Amino acid sequence: MGAINPFLYYSLLFQAYDLLPAQQAQSLNYTWAITLSLLAVPVLGQKLRRNDVIAITLGYLGALIIATKGNLLTLDFVSPLGVGLALLSTILWACYWIFNSKNDADPIASLSLCFLCSLPMILVSVMVFDDISMTAWQGWLGATYIGLFEMGLAFVAWLTALKYAESTSKISNLIFISPFVSLLLLNFIIGETIYAATIIGLVLIIVGLLIQKKN
Repeated sequence: MGAINPFLYYSLLFQAYDLLPAQQAQSLNYTWAITLSLLAVPVLGQKLRRNDVIAITLGYLGALIIATKGNLLTLDFVSPLGVGLALLSTILWACYWIFNSKNDADPIASLSLCFLCSLPMILVSVMVFDDISMTAWQGWLGATYIGLFEMGLAFVAWLTALKYAESTSKISNLIFISPFVSLLLLNFIIGETIYAATIIGLVLIIVGLLIQKKN
């Protein structure tokens, strides 16, 4: 599990962020829930409902619009490799939650063990493919922020919220606020111009996810 998350998942996702505009990488990453429903068919023996098929169609249409900036006919990707890595990361993330569904241990303890087990893999990977030394303070600040918030407190807060929520479905709907807040932050903090195609594609993905959640 530690090999899947955080090692492989974040290795692919961060490389996708390096190759794509941040708005594209983060929007494509939100198709993981749709990927989950597809993988549940062969792995868990589940059947696709009509709502799942609609969600898959809308979700990947939205992903295609985002990846091509709306140029569907030409299929002109900003970075085909970046798009492929972002979508591949959704497969790993979906696999992580499928395997996790059979785990009865405390979720925060399990998450801690996953991160501890992945640490040696990460260190070896960095030494083989890059340089372990990092002198720029910006790098340390970025790594600390990602470790503390992206991979730490965010997971703990989410798992704790699910534990105390009266209705899991109600609180899980709050996740749909996240991608739109992300677009605002990308625009205001790093000055990234938000494409109309990104908003249209993201709306299609969110609509697909909402349809999928219906019984």
